[in-house]
Amino acid sequence: MQVVAWSTPENPAWRWRIVSYSGDHIEESHEQFETIAAALAKGAKRLRDMNLTDRSVPASPLRSGYRPRGR
Repeated sequence: MQVVAWSTPENPAWRWRIVSYSGDHIEESHEQFETIAAALAKGAKRLRDMNLTDRSVPASPLRSGYRPRGR
């Protein structure tokens, strides 16, 4: 699993999110942080505390998720 951090122009504070290797959203913070480093550190601590095993299968980089609709 990975911890990612993000902010938006509307809300420049940083938050963390835990995602599996297949891209599934596991958990995200409601708490806001001034720096990306602080958000990632807190998210990494939460991931360690959760003690989960990621059994998901990573999405293939060679296979597109695009599926055209029939006519």
